[in-house]
Amino acid sequence: MQPIISVIIPTKNEQANIANCCTPFAEQLVAGACELIVVDNFSEDDTLAIANEFGARVFSIGPERSTQRNFGAQQASGKYLLFLDADMILPEATLQELLACCNSENPPSAMYIREHRVGKGLRARARNFERSFYNATCIDGLRLFERELFLQIGGYDEALVGPEDWDIDRRILAVTKNVALTKGELIHNEKLLSTEKMLEKKAYYTQKMAAYREKWNNDKIIRKQLGVWYRFFWVFVENWKWLKIIRHPILFTMVMVERVRVGIVYLKNR
Repeated sequence: MQPIISVIIPTKNEQANIANCCTPFAEQLVAGACELIVVDNFSEDDTLAIANEFGARVFSIGPERSTQRNFGAQQASGKYLLFLDADMILPEATLQELLACCNSENPPSAMYIREHRVGKGLRARARNFERSFYNATCIDGLRLFERELFLQIGGYDEALVGPEDWDIDRRILAVTKNVALTKGELIHNEKLLSTEKMLEKKAYYTQKMAAYREKWNNDKIIRKQLGVWYRFFWVFVENWKWLKIIRHPILFTMVMVERVRVGIVYLKNR
């Protein structure tokens, strides 16, 4: 029986997260509706052993997640490919929604999945508030793909680190508009990600952004993704989203403060 969804998880030293990431798929693995593929970048902890316990097919390859994801796709047998990071958890309701969409009479070719970030206090609420404005925009990233379509366009660009999600979105949308956004969410566990660590992560990816800009000739979409006008204003007001700002002014102020900090990091590291 062909799995409906092949779940592909790139890892590196993720023993603290991998069990939570794999657990929601246990029942569907037994039923044959899903397969679990973990592509590990030579971890030095117990990531591989834990993944094996959950029935995952485990491979070791590097050096970055684009290569790991593409390798996982080559090993997959499912009709669809679902790419998750190890610190993500897909709730049962969202998994059932994805399975139903993939089995429907007119299934989408690719899907965006709403995201809820786990964390403490007002900062976590502000980050979730910010993330809600990005769903299915050019700032978002598709996570579920028809396998044949994914392979047809060549998968992730392995020369890109950081903006590879934006890049594959553009190439998918160039060949099909048959994409959808889930009603359910995935959970992104960022409890251990401090503001400082988040900014450090942004700085690393910013240094890799030049190749992406060059590939797409710094075109209109890149100017939206990286420019001040869209990232600081229009994405928050388009399609009547400005009503949420009126309802939550404190959260929006916190979002803008963090946007400024990220912007400074981008300018310093570009």
